[in-house]
Amino acid sequence: MPADSHSSVLAGLERIVGSGHVITDADTRRGYEIDWTARFQGSTPAVVRPATVAEVAAIVELCRLERVAIVPQGGNTGLVGGGVPLAGEIVVSLGRMTAIDDVDVAARQLTVQAGATLAAVRAAATAAGLTYPVDLGARDTATIGGNIATNAGGINLIRHGGTREQVVGIEAVLGNGQIVRRMSGLVKDNTGYHLPSLLCGSEGTLAIVTAARLRLTTRYDHRVTALLAFATVEAAVAAVARLRTAIDTLEAAELVLDAGVRLVCAAFDRRPPFARPHPVYVLVEAADVTDPTAALSGAVAALDGVEDAAVADDESRRTQLWRYREEHTLAIGTLGQPHKLDVTIPQHQLAAFMRDIPTRVSRYAPDASTWLFGHVGDGNIHVNVTGVEPDDDGIDEVVLGHVAEIGGSISAEHGIGTAKKRWLHLNRSHAEIEAMRAIKRALDPDGILNPNVLLP
Repeated sequence: MPADSHSSVLAGLERIVGSGHVITDADTRRGYEIDWTARFQGSTPAVVRPATVAEVAAIVELCRLERVAIVPQGGNTGLVGGGVPLAGEIVVSLGRMTAIDDVDVAARQLTVQAGATLAAVRAAATAAGLTYPVDLGARDTATIGGNIATNAGGINLIRHGGTREQVVGIEAVLGNGQIVRRMSGLVKDNTGYHLPSLLCGSEGTLAIVTAARLRLTTRYDHRVTALLAFATVEAAVAAVARLRTAIDTLEAAELVLDAGVRLVCAAFDRRPPFARPHPVYVLVEAADVTDPTAALSGAVAALDGVEDAAVADDESRRTQLWRYREEHTLAIGTLGQPHKLDVTIPQHQLAAFMRDIPTRVSRYAPDASTWLFGHVGDGNIHVNVTGVEPDDDGIDEVVLGHVAEIGGSISAEHGIGTAKKRWLHLNRSHAEIEAMRAIKRALDPDGILNPNVLLP
């Protein structure tokens, strides 16, 4: 950005939000310029922190007139470089827009600003006697706006669906500065294109989401968790398929491997879950309005291949079991900057993929280590590779190319961002990519909204 344009934009931003909410100090900006993994690092002349949708619209209009690009940012918990100013963009942080109101118990919905955390939304729903069903490990920092931008999935997707299924209304500022608002929450409203679905998963390339109307579901006060041990991934996948058929209260099915569990135990001084190790573990959780323990135990007893099991129906023990899964990301981070490749594999290919991909990685990078875990019920596997330089895209090519070859998706729930846009063609045809470009031109005619992500 030229110096004269730089000063003009900064002055304009200060007029819109006040000088105290335009951050230019290098040290303070730093947390907005680097992603959670530290693999993606950029720079920005300023971080602007609006408090209202009108301020967001004014910011977009100013940046449009000045031809300045914008990166919207929520909790900055993304893993594909989608919220980092890698090309010197202005960062628009929604961190001040955190209001949660209109918790409508009769409609089972609530209205929330984009900067509210997932944990805060879930707490508000719980206080109203309901629940917001999307949940993920970064719940305390991930924001609703970011969840919508990436169509976050999380651990309860097999029962409730992902973020797109929960968004029944949207407020957003398009790239042309116009505000669109559809917040009535009508679940039957066939009056044309469904903008909430379009913006969900668009990674901030079409609009800046400022608020949403979210669907709530029944709060289940009775919950039971079990950690099941298996000799093979094949046995684990087959067992989860049978469980999903046997009981309709199953909310989560998370697969981890012995190497990952041992890493978690070493990193955080945890005791192993069983007296002897097992190659594969699946963490399953059921929830209901009455105690589901007997139903889950009966279903587990009928499974083939279960070598050991630990069952917990109290909060303390359940938390301990969940740590073996949720601390994977932090434990892997202790080994250096990982390549984090979030993919979906067809169920019939899942076991073969988990067996083959470490070998393919080792052929390319003999000193690399591959860590696999994820949501086995929907085929979403998190492939983490350590021991490879952060900018070595060859390892991404190895993994994503194989995923596409076997009919999988190169992005399950984290988005495309900067990290995967050069491989979008593996999953999307030329016609589909051109259709996406046409939509972006229509809603963001000057191309200022997150212009360096998603589209190649």
